[in-house]
Amino acid sequence: MELDLISKKDLLLATGISYGQLYRWKRKGLIPEDWFVRRSTFTGQETFFPREQMLARVERILSMKDEDASLDEIAVAVSPVPLPDTFAGAELVTSGVVSAAAMDLFLERHPGLAQLHFAELLAIAIADDLLRSGEAGRDEALSAIAVLESGWTSCEKASCDLVLLRKMGLSTALLVSSGSELVTESGARVVARITLSARIEQLKTRLKS
Repeated sequence: MELDLISKKDLLLATGISYGQLYRWKRKGLIPEDWFVRRSTFTGQETFFPREQMLARVERILSMKDEDASLDEIAVAVSPVPLPDTFAGAELVTSGVVSAAAMDLFLERHPGLAQLHFAELLAIAIADDLLRSGEAGRDEALSAIAVLESGWTSCEKASCDLVLLRKMGLSTALLVSSGSELVTESGARVVARITLSARIEQLKTRLKS
């Protein structure tokens, strides 16, 4: 399950904004740094963005500019609202943030845990994505939870992707730098590659809605 990305060129064409506007908005904090994803292409390194979030953000910025809002006012409007320190697991399932199946998997590792920190919720949400995709099985989702829990500290301040590999029925989950090229041995298949920064933004948006 590959993150749906849009290239910088296609973004500019789709929205009608200029290169200068894009990077001025970045400097002002209207667009998160983590949304600028570097990926290798046949022409070299190019910049991509999470499609859904980026198009929605540009639309919102342009709409506020039409209402004569300043860039500073827009920056305040799009700034993230602080989230609670912990979340009640039962409420997350009831509200549909994550599925009961994904929550049950997590609770196999942490029986009886009722309050979750955001990093733990992110691990459950990504396991949920893998299960819903139909590409990953229960054990692979558990592996993703385990690697996210162990590697979260190193990824919290850097942009990372969770990668799920499979070869001859055996799978492994790992964390790599976003935008880095992944070289695997012959016969290994990338089952999923999820950019954590984009998934974090989606999850925070869902929690605030």
